[in-house]
Amino acid sequence: MKNIDELNFTLTKNNLIDLAEILGNRKEMLIRNLLSGIAKGIGIGIGFSILTAILVIILQKIVTLNIPVIGEYVKDVMDIVNRR
Repeated sequence: MKNIDELNFTLTKNNLIDLAEILGNRKEMLIRNLLSGIAKGIGIGIGFSILTAILVIILQKIVTLNIPVIGEYVKDVMDIVNRR
């Protein structure tokens, strides 16, 4: 039990030291945050594109089923999307 507590203390201490080094170096923190923001932006763009494509495919399938009320509404939405 004592060894586990010592290991936990050592790991916690090392993480705090790493964190202090990152926060102390403003240039490194700026670069890290910039890269993180770029990666998040690209991820959001790709994810939104995939979800939109899936939604358009589902709407096209609904139109082909010729459901009277829903089909006409979806067809109007698809026409608006295709015009842009």
